[in-house]
Amino acid sequence: MKQTLTAKIQVFPDSDQKALLSASMDAFRAACNFVSMHVYDTRNLSASSLNRELYREIRSRFGLPSQMAQSAIRSVIGSYRSMKSNGRWELAEFSRAFTRFVWNRDYLLREDVFSVNSLRGRLKLPYSNKGLEKYFNPDEYRFGEATLLCRKGKFYLHISVEHDIPDPDTDRICNVVGMDRGLRFLANTYDSKGRSIFYSGKPVKNRKANYRRLRRELQMVNTRSARRRLKKVEQRENRWISDINHRISKALVEGNPKGTLFAIEDLKGIRECVLRKPRGRAGRAELVGWSYLDLEQKLRYKAARAGGMVVKFDPAYTSQTCPKCGHVEKANRDKRNHMFQCKCCGYGSNDDRVAAMNLHRLGVAWLAGDSLAVVGEHDSLA
Repeated sequence: MKQTLTAKIQVFPDSDQKALLSASMDAFRAACNFVSMHVYDTRNLSASSLNRELYREIRSRFGLPSQMAQSAIRSVIGSYRSMKSNGRWELAEFSRAFTRFVWNRDYLLREDVFSVNSLRGRLKLPYSNKGLEKYFNPDEYRFGEATLLCRKGKFYLHISVEHDIPDPDTDRICNVVGMDRGLRFLANTYDSKGRSIFYSGKPVKNRKANYRRLRRELQMVNTRSARRRLKKVEQRENRWISDINHRISKALVEGNPKGTLFAIEDLKGIRECVLRKPRGRAGRAELVGWSYLDLEQKLRYKAARAGGMVVKFDPAYTSQTCPKCGHVEKANRDKRNHMFQCKCCGYGSNDDRVAAMNLHRLGVAWLAGDSLAVVGEHDSLA
């Protein structure tokens, strides 16, 4: 099975090279916006057709090299196809300067130098290769398309790296972890040894409340500088949340043996469900802004590298079902105090822990061949 990762490196151009890279990025962005207007009007998403119609004009109007002109067309097509798959069709605007490069055509990366195309020929740039040593083994890793971005005057290259990992195999599963996700605890787990681990969401909740308050203040000001600041605040918050999810998913995978199956809830459609229910504005904002999918995606690829897999189950009644006797009753759970007390056998515990225990039980049943255990989507971590 093939897996694609993103390697991020910083490049260090001198002042002249910075000017050339910035000019290339601005021209590439302008070319993308030009192609986007054409695609929006014609709804044409055929790469060959767009090449015939726009390639020469892109080359002459924006001065892009041949391969970069092709990359601009492909970038726009990708944006509109993604939009179309989500049931939307609106003008795609590229506001941030960037450039896309094709391996062995637009750029080359060696252990000592990074070579890249620009509007005025090839540039050779030094870069930070810390942590990249393993990627230079051509038998295991293959470089793909790369994107060059500039943030606060610093240039970063995001490179897609493909490598082979073992196909998911239930015969190699040696441990099952039930994982419940939420706002009070971003993740809490129960494994085959009976261990429970809680990842508190209180610091995240407080900081997100501060971000939400800052965004509201900036929106009320509504000046040009306030809107610029608002965008930067949103980007900072997204990077921070992404880092939190990276750390949690890494701790989950490294804290369990290789070949672990993670049993999680299928939370598809939860935002629509939240918006239909009456609740306070703050509570609704917390749930709608919950990054559960990002954590799930990061857990998938990290677990796959460790020979594990993820299975999703229907979350219905996982917090109301007794993990000891199987009795299901709404009164079992005291939602306000986050406690569970079985009305049948008397077993008591934290309600989030009980949900993780029930997901663990479903994961074990699935491994044993109970196809009815899976109600959600099975992810093989591709």
